[in-house]
Amino acid sequence: MAIVDVLKFDSDASVFAWKYPNSELATWTQLIVSESQEAVLMKNGQIADVFGPGRYVLSTDNIPILQKMINLPFGKKSPYSAEVWFINRAFSLDIKWGTTTPIQVQDPKYGVFVPLRAFGQFGIQIEDSRRFLIKLVGTMPFFNSNTMTDYFKGLYVTRVKDRISSCLVNSKISILEINAHLDEISQALATQLQKEFAEYGIRIVSFFVNDISTPENDPAVKQLKAALAKRAEMDILGYNYQQQRTFDTLETAAGNQGAAGNVMGAGIGMGMGFGMGGAMGEAMSKMEPVMSTKEETAECPACKSKVGASLKFCPECGHNMQNKAEKSVAKCAGCGAELVQGAKFCPECGRKINACAVCGCDIPEGQTKCPGCGRTLCPQCGKPLESGAKFCLECGCALVKKCANCGSELLEGAKFCAECGTKV
Repeated sequence: MAIVDVLKFDSDASVFAWKYPNSELATWTQLIVSESQEAVLMKNGQIADVFGPGRYVLSTDNIPILQKMINLPFGKKSPYSAEVWFINRAFSLDIKWGTTTPIQVQDPKYGVFVPLRAFGQFGIQIEDSRRFLIKLVGTMPFFNSNTMTDYFKGLYVTRVKDRISSCLVNSKISILEINAHLDEISQALATQLQKEFAEYGIRIVSFFVNDISTPENDPAVKQLKAALAKRAEMDILGYNYQQQRTFDTLETAAGNQGAAGNVMGAGIGMGMGFGMGGAMGEAMSKMEPVMSTKEETAECPACKSKVGASLKFCPECGHNMQNKAEKSVAKCAGCGAELVQGAKFCPECGRKINACAVCGCDIPEGQTKCPGCGRTLCPQCGKPLESGAKFCLECGCALVKKCANCGSELLEGAKFCAECGTKV
């Protein structure tokens, strides 16, 4: 191999250390070191000298230690073998890092375990070329940013996991709110990692956590976000979880046949408007004397139920007890036969009557509006709806369609959500 006359290194900023491939030097070989670089001369596995920016002649006159290493008198020209390393001391601020696998942590606010991923970038500068070369580079021909992230991956992933967990536990914040604390986490990690990197002659210039995210397809994350969306919906509509459970219970009871089911069904409508607990308690307390008094009873001519003789209306079907004559108020939508007021089934064809609560008209199946009064009907229970209502007062079902992704109300006939763009 030919003797090198001039040693020089020109490369990109991602390379931190590079060994000149030819080790055949001479006492007349010139070394050129650029700004933001240092050159390290090694002979027999030992560092002979470190050179800053400038032009040098690698002779025994300029490097006295060479005289002992190659046994030449001062001033004599002779070839010799040695290694030259170039160290890049420029600031490198775009080294990317990230967690390869999710970090399992417990949300301190909601108590669920969810996976987290974090990523960002950091900047370094080689501060001590000797220490960096001896402790980290070793015998490798070069050392770049990819090698740097591979070497320190275990270190910074462990520190990131520990810092995020400490932030969650100490600050008592939710995982979904942790991105508001990225600056605080980044500064703490930069301070902590500086001590670790300094052992290898490296100075941490900056360390940034750009984002901490949760996988959208994780079941725990989906469940948590759905619960938060439901809570936000209840806050907007003005009711809480206990009231929601009451609605569900009464809706189930209203579906049962018999007197209890009818009374509970009526209570749903009352509770939606006036507060379920108080209204139902008051209604039941008012009904208790009626059901428990030992007064004379009479038979309702419409539904044949035994009721109090002093009542003005039948509590089962609403028939006017003072009007002894059975008045025909509507016609069966199936056969057209005249119906007795409050009748539950047609006396001619046996069809179950779906009477409008407003006008008493028998509503045919599948209708969205009452043919008598024109009121819009609930798609679930078929009862007339109040104008502009978001929930049915009879069964409590939601009347306004919401986006499955963000929970926003959907415009009528919309194919995409106006807030997040999700296809409906």
